[in-house]
Amino acid sequence: MSRLSVPAGRLRGVGKRTPAGPTLTVAQLNRAVLARQLLLDRAELSLPDAIQRTAGLQTQYAPSGYVGLWSRVRGFRREQLTAALLAGEVVQGWVMRCTIHMVSAADYPPFTEAVREPRRRWWLHNAGAAAEVDMDAVADLVRGYLADGPLKQAEIQQRLVADGLPREVWQAVQLWVDLVRHPSAGTWERPRAHVYALAGPDLAPDPPLDVAASRDLLARRYLGAFGPASAKDVASFCGWSITEAREVLARLELRRFADEAGGELVDVPDAPLPPPDAPAPVRFLGQWEAVLLAHARRAQVLPDEHRAKVFHTRMPQSVRTFLVDGRVAGTWTVEGGVRWEPFEPLDPAHRAAVEEEAERLVAFHEAPL
Repeated sequence: MSRLSVPAGRLRGVGKRTPAGPTLTVAQLNRAVLARQLLLDRAELSLPDAIQRTAGLQTQYAPSGYVGLWSRVRGFRREQLTAALLAGEVVQGWVMRCTIHMVSAADYPPFTEAVREPRRRWWLHNAGAAAEVDMDAVADLVRGYLADGPLKQAEIQQRLVADGLPREVWQAVQLWVDLVRHPSAGTWERPRAHVYALAGPDLAPDPPLDVAASRDLLARRYLGAFGPASAKDVASFCGWSITEAREVLARLELRRFADEAGGELVDVPDAPLPPPDAPAPVRFLGQWEAVLLAHARRAQVLPDEHRAKVFHTRMPQSVRTFLVDGRVAGTWTVEGGVRWEPFEPLDPAHRAAVEEEAERLVAFHEAPL
């Protein structure tokens, strides 16, 4: 893929009014994000490597991770991800933005450390009276509950209430104790990720990892997966304040661009920047795909005129979508096969391409485990 040659340098004052580099069009940003998300060409990568490349997979609904990998990794089969979860090569837990993600085992400790304090600040700011609870003491209680093995969320909550604590502290528990979703649940076969276990010593090292180094890694992962991006985009994805994001970016070796409105974008060196007319094949995506969320809005993978059809307060689970020429063109469901509905009429060539990819998705769903 072609790359723009831009000198990398240590950026000071990222996001301020400083001279920008080359201007990137929306079409260029679209293809850049799709390439980095492995949605232009399916990759031949191990699952941990593919998940690292995409900065994790958002998986409030676990099967979405399976569909996401099928669209990104050549020859992917459902049992491969379940096996990787069972082996601990891929970990599912509350990470960026207090949201369930599948991440590689190698990325879980630095990602968790990079967002730990902002997540706790967020909870304390929104917890009301529950913010007065001694969360260090609660954390010790929960570690005791889980010392003998995984428990379902409902049982942990029942024990907290029995120990005289308000039910609201359960949300905070996940910010004071490193918990992972135990792979007896949160898989294709058992989608609800409601069984919790303590993160082992490899996932929760003692002493903890260096915060600055962990944040640097998360920012590089984000830019490598979604860049070029603004400091605001980095903050949105990571759950940091804009000040925290700028502090991190100022430590990194980055290249600089501008968007069409003149805003500053930054990027890691040598990440792909395909031409704006690079072919973008049809791809099917699951719910809550991170490539469609606000932090990647600059790429218009989800055109603004269709955003309310995918994310709306009346649709708490979001919807499944498919891409045509690099942009969301409709939704799909699994009802006696894959049924898809475009937002607008498709030309015959695109319609045929969607039909062909839908048939492959049916085969993926129906393949025996």
